[in-house]
Amino acid sequence: MDTAQAALASAYDTLTAAFTAFTAFTGSGGGVGDSNGGVPYKSLGLTFMLAIYVWEQLLALRQLRNLRDPNLGVPPPLKDKVSAADHAKSRAYGADRARLALAQDAAGTAQSVAIIVADVLPWLWAACANTVARAGFGDESEILRSILFMYAITVATTLLQLPFSLYSTFVVEQRHGFNKQTPALFFVDLLKELLISAVIIAPVVAGIVYIVKWGGPTFFLYVWMFIFAFQIVMVVLYPTLIQPLFNTFKPLEDGDLKSMINALAARIKFPLGKIFVNKRIVLFDTLLEHSDNDEICAVLAHELGHWKMNHIYKMLAVSQVQLFALFYLFGQFVNSEPLYAAYGFSDRPVIIGLVLFSYLYQPVSALTGFLVNALSRAHEFQADAFAMNIGYSATLASALVKLSVKNFGNLNPDWLYSMWHNSHPPLVERLAALSAKKAD
Repeated sequence: MDTAQAALASAYDTLTAAFTAFTAFTGSGGGVGDSNGGVPYKSLGLTFMLAIYVWEQLLALRQLRNLRDPNLGVPPPLKDKVSAADHAKSRAYGADRARLALAQDAAGTAQSVAIIVADVLPWLWAACANTVARAGFGDESEILRSILFMYAITVATTLLQLPFSLYSTFVVEQRHGFNKQTPALFFVDLLKELLISAVIIAPVVAGIVYIVKWGGPTFFLYVWMFIFAFQIVMVVLYPTLIQPLFNTFKPLEDGDLKSMINALAARIKFPLGKIFVNKRIVLFDTLLEHSDNDEICAVLAHELGHWKMNHIYKMLAVSQVQLFALFYLFGQFVNSEPLYAAYGFSDRPVIIGLVLFSYLYQPVSALTGFLVNALSRAHEFQADAFAMNIGYSATLASALVKLSVKNFGNLNPDWLYSMWHNSHPPLVERLAALSAKKAD
């Protein structure tokens, strides 16, 4: 056995030992719990769901309280940069979005609870089996049933969220001057999203089901490798095939800005224009319309700082650790009859097991999401510092302020809400960090 194999075997043994300790603690014996005398899976899933919902609603209410507090004016560092009128606009926009999010989260959680309590999932799985059988494929085709099941879940979720999407676009965004969609364009984009989802869902679901059936006890390793490969393919395809379906891109015209960008890329050895490795710079109209050339380059310097410090690869590595842990833990539950029985299933379909396991995984998912956001905020500070170190301190600060004002950014976010949810630090903290590093 070589070094890599030994390391993999050691990691596997460590994870197995840790999980064995967990199952011993929960009294689950050889299986993973028991719906009668062991772990109450459905109650546990509902408890996790509701606990996370209550926690996040409390955070959202704290955020809304800040947005509605008349005593929270423009923060002192921004007094000479942001007018009271602009601050009032950002507060009104933030409050409208916060109220909509509260309603949307309440409706979404109520729907999820109803689906679990009313045993909608086993009914839907049986309906998919009947549909596949009527199509002449035989009800034993688990892959086809699984794809149809996920299609049905995707369409149902989209339809249930449609009223909120319409309200967000044509009431909230329209009221504050951000909506550029017509109803026709909205539904065309929605149809595109559903079609793209259908194209993506089929191979992913088929691959997962097949690999779990084929891979044996260590299937989690092969599923993780499959999903990783699929992610790499999507990273290549998204900017070239998918993103142009929703946005219009045109080459930047020759001129001072293009020359400045080329000089910046050359200065830090960014391989601009090497299409075969999919490296390119995209400038959005908001940045071009409201910033001067130096400010645009400052923002690009920040983004290139992420590339220079390998933030993309670091976040990719973190996501792979998360995926590996997810599929490893799922492997401990995939054949648990009590888990399926708790939700009304008499058989053990792979895709159903993954859905049911996701209910148990909710606390882990919430915690890892918080930790990833914390890492992302650290990366944002580092990218700001990179831009400052190559001479863009003042221009980056002014660009960040302009973008925040034009996008009605929240200047007084609740600290706990921001810490839990946001992948970017608040504007005031970023400006303070730039000032502190400049003083050093």
